[in-house]
Amino acid sequence: MHPVKNAQVGENRLQIWDEKEQQPDMYGGEMDSQSLFTFILEMAGTIAFAASGAMVGAQRGMDIFGICVLGVVTAVGGGMTRDVILGKLPSALEKPVYVVVSVITSLAIFVLLYIKHDLLSGRLGTFYDKAMLIMDSVGLGIFTSLGVMSGIDNGYPDNSFLLVFIGMLTGVGGGLMRDMMAGEEPYIFVKHIYACASLVGALGCVWIYRVWGRLTAVFIGAFIVMAIRFLAAHYRWNLPHPKSTS
Repeated sequence: MHPVKNAQVGENRLQIWDEKEQQPDMYGGEMDSQSLFTFILEMAGTIAFAASGAMVGAQRGMDIFGICVLGVVTAVGGGMTRDVILGKLPSALEKPVYVVVSVITSLAIFVLLYIKHDLLSGRLGTFYDKAMLIMDSVGLGIFTSLGVMSGIDNGYPDNSFLLVFIGMLTGVGGGLMRDMMAGEEPYIFVKHIYACASLVGALGCVWIYRVWGRLTAVFIGAFIVMAIRFLAAHYRWNLPHPKSTS
């Protein structure tokens, strides 16, 4: 190979190595502001989804272990599936902080509902629906946008279809697993425009990324998803259903 080309390859490898060294490290390594922002969003989404999973487990009468398992699956299931499709080690296994935070959140929900067991019944039963709406919407919005960014970071910035698919999968995958494990009708198919909100948010995130950049795309993409979910719940928007023949 030509000496100049050898030098260029060496510089590229050194640059890639330097970039890897600057990646966020949960054990105390340096974080730049963008990595810190992404990490904070990941933690917020993890807490929101873990709480929703734990609440479903409690509502279904599961014990403390089942509640924790459902919380963890809801929080990291979509991201793990995404990483497998992208051909990489799932981040939840590479960085156990996501599982640890999910377990802590699930335990906190268990303790709260153990002490205030009437939160899921009687006059306070609406607490469950409102909390599920908020937690699921926040988690869905954050993970949809971060899923799109994960596709971009793994070398597919020009593949819009893949980015939207990965964004949706990251957003709805954990909730789908949660409902299947809990023996419930999948939330994404029956409640107030769920998966479609993720689809619109992912499309918006991809387009905004190419116009205004990463941080703006993550913010606005997540906001679009949450706004659609909250408006759909408030105005009771639903996708059309076939009319019952009974």
